Amino acid sequence: MLDGRFRGQIETWVRPLGMSVKRAGIPADAITTAGLVMSVACAVAVGAGHLNLGVLLLALTGIPDTLDGAVAKASGTSSQRGAFFDSVSDRVTDALLFGGVAWYLAGDPSRSRYLPVLAFAAFGTAVLPSYIRAKADALGLDAKGGLVERAERFVILGIGLLFSQLLVASLVVLVVLNLATAVQRFAKVWKLADKPQPI
Repeated sequence: MLDGRFRGQIETWVRPLGMSVKRAGIPADAITTAGLVMSVACAVAVGAGHLNLGVLLLALTGIPDTLDGAVAKASGTSSQRGAFFDSVSDRVTDALLFGGVAWYLAGDPSRSRYLPVLAFAAFGTAVLPSYIRAKADALGLDAKGGLVERAERFVILGIGLLFSQLLVASLVVLVVLNLATAVQRFAKVWKLADKPQPI
């Protein structure tokens, strides 16, 4: 929702930063890699129970995710390889973040032993809308939009980490919203795919 509605505004805000990073000689792939490193650090911090540090590292994970595309455009190096690397790194980042949450929940004896499954459910349902969009793109169809995208997922997870008493609730919210987004995108693609395609 945020990505779809405000993408133009966000790109306008980020473009000057992209130009500055480009002038510093830092390639977009290096920024994507930095985001991956931050996500590893975030997962370890959360898994070890340092949730406030995890919130900070989560924010630092999101910055490269926003910036790498702007740098690629500013430097004129946007490419299929860069887009592929960015997309794969996004999925790896999601796996690391929710894996860190599952690790944290599994290590807390005061919680149900089944709660780590909720973190994996949040990850699994987060991947589903992304897969639907990727498959739709490959078919030349538009599957953008829906209730939540990566920006919203980061915000909801960040709230759960910042206020640990809300962590389980935030995971439940993520599962519900991710599934709703997947259904929205599936219905959209299903309707578009039913139309005759030009030969």
